[in-house]
Amino acid sequence: MSYCRDCKPGEACFVPDQYYIYQVEEFGPAVGEQAMMNEIHKRGPIACAVADPDSLLEYTDGIYYDTTGRDSEDHEISVVGWGEENGIKYWRVRNSWGSHWGEEGFFKVVRGVNNLGIEADCSWAVPKDTWTEGVMHKTTDEERNDPLNDKTVYEFPQPEFKETEGSEDFLKEKDGCRVAEAFFTNGPIEKSSRSWETLPVDLLPK
Repeated sequence: MSYCRDCKPGEACFVPDQYYIYQVEEFGPAVGEQAMMNEIHKRGPIACAVADPDSLLEYTDGIYYDTTGRDSEDHEISVVGWGEENGIKYWRVRNSWGSHWGEEGFFKVVRGVNNLGIEADCSWAVPKDTWTEGVMHKTTDEERNDPLNDKTVYEFPQPEFKETEGSEDFLKEKDGCRVAEAFFTNGPIEKSSRSWETLPVDLLPK
């Protein structure tokens, strides 16, 4: 299947005529506490596969420690740094669940004991500058007409998730994962500016 597609509600997905290319010059593994720290210090955040136990969904703040011993990798995160609090070493991790979750979208997890399997499968990469010149890929007829491309027109709106016994993991439900309305315990949390707001330059990160 073509790796770049666009989709519109109620229509089949399609391959764009052209699209920006993002690549890396080189990449490799960073496995184990010291190798991870070395790589983060040298070139910045790394990607790591981790386990995703139910208790992680309930995380709000502090240093997370999974006591189930689960290390089956089913989620990908970015380790951006490390630290120590009250004698407990931790990784500083960026998650992808939105800024309303955890510490504004981040969490800390105990470091040095491979909790969640976080120290077993990490990778680093050096980006290739394809954005300065805006390098684009021109789609060929062969790519556009590849029989592996999914031309299915999916139901819209997507079916709603219906909670039934044993359906705690909505991602595995066949009836759909959309919810009619989402609620947050303390209401929505606004922690960043909206796209149409303008910020003074002196407030932007260096």
